[in-house]
Parts: sequence; structure tokens; C-alpha cells
Amino acid sequence: MNPVSPVAVITGASSGIGAATARALAAHGYRLVLLACRVERLEALASELGNGAVAIAADVTDRDAMVAAAEQTSTALGRAEVLINNAGVMLLGPFGTEQREEARRMVEVNLLGAMTATEVFLPQLRDGGGDLINISSVAGRTARAGNAAYAATKWGLNGWSEALRQELQPDIRVTVIEPGAVATELTDHITDEATKQTTEDFYQRLAVQPSDVADVIAFAVTRPRRLTLNEILLRPTAQPG
Repeated sequence: MNPVSPVAVITGASSGIGAATARALAAHGYRLVLLACRVERLEALASELGNGAVAIAADVTDRDAMVAAAEQTSTALGRAEVLINNAGVMLLGPFGTEQREEARRMVEVNLLGAMTATEVFLPQLRDGGGDLINISSVAGRTARAGNAAYAATKWGLNGWSEALRQELQPDIRVTVIEPGAVATELTDHITDEATKQTTEDFYQRLAVQPSDVADVIAFAVTRPRRLTLNEILLRPTAQPG
């Protein structure tokens, strides 16, 4: 990696962990490429960060948009040396017919979206080496009633990350980050009212801040190349009573 001004691409960068990670990496001198659907938020964040930060409206489920984003990244800033697959949705609720579209949406964004972004940016990461960071979840280790489809996407992300670790290292370091509850907008999108209330109550009691996760990501990518933090599990210090 270029030690002076490496380029990091973050999906789902308009809020939560993505936005916090952009700020954390900017503090380490990274130039940022911010990808999400909400372009107004991205542009405001890019303006805040400065240092050539680029805001690109791109949905990870749209491969053509991601290809265009990769081309714009290369043209504007040079090759991406870090890709952070952060885009995700958490549409919890009882599994069944009523949730079929939400289940499909989670698979398309959380798992297939990460695969698409990685496939598209992989040539840039390979060209000199880099880092691939996949944002998973505690739900990738522990499935619970009401999070069946969500857990499936995160378990899949973990398995895919481990296979990529074996394929891509040492040229590309692969790290999977598994946070517990994080105070983000994810709970806002839950449509099952009972699940939404229960989840929000839990998050109010036991949630870390996006900046906490961002600091861990920044720590991982700034380690010497001889070291890889392949899997990092993060939980609030307090446990449910």
C-alpha cells in the first residue's frame, strides 16, 4: 500500500458504521470513495472529509453501477487499496411468506452485494496488494428466532470471507468484522412491529457506537503487512440481564 495517501472504498457510507469508518480512515490520511444510494448524505460527508473524497451514488445490487464506480475511482483517485463491504439491511421478523421479499432483499444486499463489489474492485486490490474488510455480525455466529434470513446472509458472508482469505492472502488481507448491536439506522427499517419494538429496546440498552466499530476497522487496515486480523468479534461489554 502507498503509505502516503491510500484509497479506501466504503459501501453503505451514508450513515452508521460506513460514515464513521470514513471519518476514522480520513484521520489516518486515507482518501475516501463513498458509495451508497443517498447521494445528498454522501456529498455532505465528502465535503466534510475533504482530501479529495469522492461521493458516488451506487447500489451494490446494481453491477453496472458498481463497475462505473470502480472506473470513477480509478480515474479520480487511482486504484482502490482498501474495500470495505459495509452495505447491509437488517429486516428482522418471523420467517414466512409475508417476509419473502425482505428475505430476498437481505440476500441481495448483504451477501450478493458484497460479492459484486468485491468482484468489481478485485483487480484494483490485486494491483499492488490491499485489504478487504467484510462487515458481518454476531448473527453470523449465533442464529435466533426472528433473524433466520438475516443470520443466513451473515453466516454466508463469514464462510465466503474465510474462503477468500485462503484464495487471496498474502496479496490481499481479508478481515471479517462481527459486531453485536450497534447504534445505527438498521432497526428503523424493520417492518414487523413486535420484532421492531423488541429489537429497539435491546439496542437502547446494549449497543456500541458506530465509531467504536470504525476504530477497530482503522486499526486492522493500518497494521503492518506482515500481520492480518482475519476475524474480529465485537460485543458491548455489558451482557443482557
